[in-house]
Amino acid sequence: MILLRKLTFARGGRPLVTDASLQLHPGWKIGLTGANGCGKSSFFSLLRNELHAEAGDLEFPPGWRTGHVAQDTPALPVPALEFVLDGDTELRDIELQLAQAESVHDGHRIGELHMRLQDIEGYAAKARAAEILAGLGFLETDHQRAVAEFSGGWRVRLNLARALVSRADLLLLDEPTNHLDLDAVLWLESWLKSFPGTLVMISHDRDFLDAVVGQILHIESGQMKLYAGNYSTFERTRAERLALQQNMHDKQQREIAHLHAYVERFRAKATKARQAQSRLKALARMELISAAHVDTPFEFRFREPEGFSDPLLTLDDVSVGYGHTALLHQIALSLRPGSRIGLLGRNGAGKSTLVKLLAGQESAPHLRTWGRRLEGRHLKIGYFAQHQMELLRPDESPLRHLVRQEPLTREQELRDYLGGFDFRGQMADAPCLHFSGGEKARLALALMIRTRPNLLLLDEPTNHLDLEMREALTLALQETEAAMVLVSHDRHLLRTTVDELWLVADGRAEPFDGDLDDYTAWMATRRQQNRLALQETASPKDTAAPSAASKKAALAELRNQRRPLLKESEKLDKQLAAWQAEKAGLDTRLADPETYRSNDRPLVEALGKRQAELAANIESAEMRWLEVHEALDALASE
Repeated sequence: MILLRKLTFARGGRPLVTDASLQLHPGWKIGLTGANGCGKSSFFSLLRNELHAEAGDLEFPPGWRTGHVAQDTPALPVPALEFVLDGDTELRDIELQLAQAESVHDGHRIGELHMRLQDIEGYAAKARAAEILAGLGFLETDHQRAVAEFSGGWRVRLNLARALVSRADLLLLDEPTNHLDLDAVLWLESWLKSFPGTLVMISHDRDFLDAVVGQILHIESGQMKLYAGNYSTFERTRAERLALQQNMHDKQQREIAHLHAYVERFRAKATKARQAQSRLKALARMELISAAHVDTPFEFRFREPEGFSDPLLTLDDVSVGYGHTALLHQIALSLRPGSRIGLLGRNGAGKSTLVKLLAGQESAPHLRTWGRRLEGRHLKIGYFAQHQMELLRPDESPLRHLVRQEPLTREQELRDYLGGFDFRGQMADAPCLHFSGGEKARLALALMIRTRPNLLLLDEPTNHLDLEMREALTLALQETEAAMVLVSHDRHLLRTTVDELWLVADGRAEPFDGDLDDYTAWMATRRQQNRLALQETASPKDTAAPSAASKKAALAELRNQRRPLLKESEKLDKQLAAWQAEKAGLDTRLADPETYRSNDRPLVEALGKRQAELAANIESAEMRWLEVHEALDALASE
């Protein structure tokens, strides 16, 4: 196990965590959470032996292999498949020793090495690496392409694949879903759930955390605290603890005020001086309970559009592609005020191309369209994509960017607006040259939102954003009147902000009849069909491809099996929320000494009995909830 004993660590002389003592057991899948700058990345550096503790001990089993995703990938001439296999250092070491043994005809050593190769399943290593590459969106034709030929985002995927193939005992992943599309996220989620080693993961994707981890290690106020359960369970547990803490704090403040009032009233009277002094000592001994500060640093809303057209934008039998080749054919789409569309589809299917088409980016390199794109008279587009961050002027501050955009607006108003995106004080005046990816994304969003668009085109807006900013963006998107087209691998954002899903696949963009769970099932069916197609290609005697009717029937059968489970899950969610809220209220009431001062014993017993009933109900419902979701996962993987 990984053991922390009074561990204290710092970065650049600034203390991050003090006196942390806890145990992380083998096979655990742990989500590492906390505000930006709290010490998450520094803890990873400790686990990789790249940072030394200021005090205390960090121990884990000797001989454990640690896997992590490298931050940079040089432009290597090495084929992608070989680069990924290099992540398994033991495999490469055995292959090297085997070549040396064969060169000197050492039969005994050759036999030993082949036995070890069999033990680590080295003969299947290429197949495993190819499967990982396919899951992360690489085509088979990419396997022999040089690493140098891939763009930055695809090199990040290669680094992730290299970490997954490493057969690590301890796997450290920092934001593994960045630069992945939804299909790759779902595949990675499934892979990590079956990973046999210990996983410690930093992620700002709450659905991904919920699906993968069983423990949350949270860093807050210089302390590390371990919570059992996934991220949603952690949120509920922490909220209940903070509510109780706030209640105790408020009660204590009333007692302190009462004691102070007594002291001020009687300390000058000789007859009461002794009692006043005793109360002063009581105040000094009282351990102050800190108030629960859980407010997000982000608070913003979309400025409401100045006007609308109906429709805002229409695509009439439009095809779009690059050069003389159409990627998407005969798109018919009308965006009206209130439209809220989420785009689904595999990487490379054309989602970003469709967003560029909607944004009117005909000047994009080699982009070509056929058909009619009709804009409403009052159309005002707010377009956010990753390249928007590249348009920021590195030598200018957030305030200067905004002043350039709105030269007639008062500076204080612009500073107040930037404060909602956590650009406060010196941060608002600092050049954005050295900003992190998250800070640049926040600034690009702030500049776009300020233009008061009535149509939002958002292509992966949550990349680089932390949980607090994602939640603030979600709330803002829920409230805006602007129409929206969203591409995102963040399922929580999709579920809570869009009303309609469109599927971009097979050269088409059409409404998708289902929800995100149906899309997961559709993907599973598609993967199964692809496997069958490969098998049929290898077996000429059976070359008939599945018909459209059989595909539709398979998908319908999956939906029929999933529907009652989804309904039961929804019912359990509502019951659990109600029971947990009631139990939290009872916990607070039973923790309050005032409850016992009335000497109403039957009432106290009734409250305790109800508390126990609720605890039993919650435990039973949570067990059933897990069974239901295991059944749903099993259906999704068929």
